Amino acid sequence: MTTFHKSETVERLLPSRFIVSYIVGFALFMQLLDSTVVAMALPEMARSLGEDPVRMNIVITSYLLSVSVFIPVCGWVADRFGARNVFVAAIALFTLSSVFCGLARSLPELVAARLLQGMAGAMMVPVGRIVMLKSVSKADLMQATAFLTVPALMGPVLGPPIGGLITTLGSWRWIFLMNIPVGIVGIVMAAIFIKNLREEQVPPLDWRGFLLMGTGLACLVLGFDMLSHSGGVWRDSAGVLAAGFAVLWLYAWHARRTQDPLIDFSLMRIKTFRASVLSGNLCRFDISATPFLLALLLQVGFGLSPVAAGVITAAGAVGAIIAKFLIAPLFQQFGFRAVLVANGISSGFAISASSLFTPTTPQLVMATVLFVAGVMRSTQLTGVNTLTFADIPPERMSAATTLSSMMQQLAFSLGVGIAAITLQLSVFARGAEALSTADVRTGIVVIALLAAASAIGFSRLPADAGDEVSKHHSRHGVGPEAHH
Repeated sequence: MTTFHKSETVERLLPSRFIVSYIVGFALFMQLLDSTVVAMALPEMARSLGEDPVRMNIVITSYLLSVSVFIPVCGWVADRFGARNVFVAAIALFTLSSVFCGLARSLPELVAARLLQGMAGAMMVPVGRIVMLKSVSKADLMQATAFLTVPALMGPVLGPPIGGLITTLGSWRWIFLMNIPVGIVGIVMAAIFIKNLREEQVPPLDWRGFLLMGTGLACLVLGFDMLSHSGGVWRDSAGVLAAGFAVLWLYAWHARRTQDPLIDFSLMRIKTFRASVLSGNLCRFDISATPFLLALLLQVGFGLSPVAAGVITAAGAVGAIIAKFLIAPLFQQFGFRAVLVANGISSGFAISASSLFTPTTPQLVMATVLFVAGVMRSTQLTGVNTLTFADIPPERMSAATTLSSMMQQLAFSLGVGIAAITLQLSVFARGAEALSTADVRTGIVVIALLAAASAIGFSRLPADAGDEVSKHHSRHGVGPEAHH
């Protein structure tokens, strides 16, 4: 009898029908943790490799550029070779390239390994999402998406303190080598539980579109990355960004004259998809910018150690986990439009509350505020990510995943870029030369306002948007078919 109750409890918390979501979420957490943990280890890497610490930022930039180049082609590759095959191969390549990173003896070797790792990451996460979308029903999409949202929120929060801890107690090489057992488990689980879904008819690869889109995205990500560093030159950053927009304009011209373009922008005609991509990206600025700003506020402004600051900010990850159990009933009760509007505004207030922190603010109070912000952030991101695919037909899932993943990558880069620009403008407006906590607070408020502004786009959605997925009207005996 005891065994039955235990298994019943486990099934309720970790339903077996979501096993694919667990596997993809596992891979997503590995990739995001690796991406964020590296930043804390750059000074130690510089000392170990005998390099100037200023040059070490190329370790992060090379990874971001590689991801940007290969994301546009992920949907075509999944349809052509089978989603499971590509997903397993991506995990294997990510693990192998992690070994190369951990064994690198020079900066060029490390950069080459990071480029390979970025290519694997560009395939692993979007293709994993395609696998999940094709493996669950619309009724289970909300809950399945929640399992992917939590790792996405935990990686950026837990990355810096884990990176600081590893470099303090051991070698920076373990940041990469710890991916080996995780990758092996992921490969075995994916091979056993994931079906190799593939499309019967796949058009030829749009090579010109791939080159144009990859180049344009790489320029934008590089330009935003240059803006995020205080030593960056505005003129150089503007030039790279202008080049990126010019190349993307060329892609748009090319796509209108191509029968099967690499990126299908006609998906933007779907209201729920358009709102999720455009308004949803305003919410995603917070995911990349807030950890960056909080690290400055707590460590530089308040003098806390990376580990101490990490413990405080980890409260946001705890909030994200707790929210997972509340999200489905919330959207079922009120629907997508109402929740995304109200929670978007509330998220803005929750984010801006951290701008009120001072060196004398009790750490428990800080953690509580970040916990509440984590709950709201998780709710918003899960809702947005679910709504993205609510009205996408099965045969267009790969195309929709490619476009949304591409836009998300831009949003994460743009979030840090906006925060950095705000900091620099605030310093300039004060007539100062050095960054202060007042500048960081200004950056937090700007990101909060952008998150709250997402409510404007969501408010324009129909009241029944995504009801088939949220089951909002089904509780009152009115289904989507009642509107026809």
